[in-house]
Amino acid sequence: MCAGMFLVLLDVTVVNVALAGIGGALHTGLDGLQWVVDAYTVVLAACLLGAGVVGDRLGHRTVLVAGLVLFGGASLACGAAPGIGALVAARAVQGLAAALLLPSTLAVVNRTFPERREKARALGVWAGVSALALPAGPLVGGALVSGAGWRWVFLVNLPVVALALLLTLRLLERDVPVRTRRLDLPGVLGTAVLLTALVFGAITAGRSGPHWPAGAALLVALLAALGLAAWERRAADPMLPPELLRRADFVGANLVAGSMNFVGLGLTFVLSLYLQSVRHHAALTAGLMLLPLFSPLAVCAPFTGRLVARYGPRPPMLAGLLLGIAGSADLLALRWDSGYPVLLPALACLGFAMGLLTPAVVAAALQAGPADRPGLSSGVNNTCRQAGGALGIAAFGALARDPGAAQRFTSGLHLAGAFAALLWSGSVLLTLRTVPRITRGE
Repeated sequence: MCAGMFLVLLDVTVVNVALAGIGGALHTGLDGLQWVVDAYTVVLAACLLGAGVVGDRLGHRTVLVAGLVLFGGASLACGAAPGIGALVAARAVQGLAAALLLPSTLAVVNRTFPERREKARALGVWAGVSALALPAGPLVGGALVSGAGWRWVFLVNLPVVALALLLTLRLLERDVPVRTRRLDLPGVLGTAVLLTALVFGAITAGRSGPHWPAGAALLVALLAALGLAAWERRAADPMLPPELLRRADFVGANLVAGSMNFVGLGLTFVLSLYLQSVRHHAALTAGLMLLPLFSPLAVCAPFTGRLVARYGPRPPMLAGLLLGIAGSADLLALRWDSGYPVLLPALACLGFAMGLLTPAVVAAALQAGPADRPGLSSGVNNTCRQAGGALGIAAFGALARDPGAAQRFTSGLHLAGAFAALLWSGSVLLTLRTVPRITRGE
């Protein structure tokens, strides 16, 4: 299960380091690069809830095998893409494959370790081992881009897919499907339309300012949200059961999870462009510089799992959010010609913030959700995280604008840092209000 999750996370950080190379080779600007990242995250977020239901109905082992095969094929298509359109389309297929993988890996871990403390520790290990992909991504991606070229950041997935597929087939027993739910296809499609319209509106507005295409996209998003809400209330088997939205602890944990990825993935996107396009560092150098942002996720996750097992998710969540506020505020000191020591404290604070938050918000969401529906709970949590990430990339890219204009881009980073600090602060208040001091079952 860690190997499957490793794939999903490796693809995020590897691609960020390759963005400058992709832009030069395929002759695309900031909006094209945003879609290279967001085509993956939008489809992933839109399909996660449906994939969790499919896993519950067909068995998570079956869905894992299908997801690995599809991920491998899409990675091959990305590596062979002749232009930006083909690359974005292949990235969307990768997102669908990742949607099949992510909730099933978490559901299997949840099922294998039923006891609360044991489960919390297992979630910490799952998050920690899979998070090794985050520091590995900049190093592997930087070396590949500097040496073999950007296409190999996708082709490198193929041996990982083969290993994960072999381990899944040999080690994972078939689970008993739960066929009491049907796939809510209108709900999945409505979510996809909503997220795509929001991301398109933000990217378009960031490229050329507010105008009719951006306004039309936001109108489509509003209509999709209203239609989705109406459908979910009347559907016989809704993708998101309305009763879950009445659980304050479940809603709070998932909103914080979405905010976490909004800031984390959004800032990763713009900081990668800052290092390569503003400061003109090589891909490998930029990858090494980003290690303080990604390494704490792998280091902190097992430790955070033990903290959650002993004290519940609330204390690690609050500690992570406070570090996130400090890291985001540090970006206000950044200049277009700043040396790396100015950026380092912000990267380290944000990295440790994510390392504390990730296992804690996952555990909080699973503990607050229905005990007999781990696929649904994990699907909702990961949907919020990936939707937040997709919107964060679009929003922070819109704030920073063109990295070719160094001073204006850095001023946009200041706005992004201030907005991120404000969002972290709101998440502190939300955590205090909704996440219980003592976890359920104690």
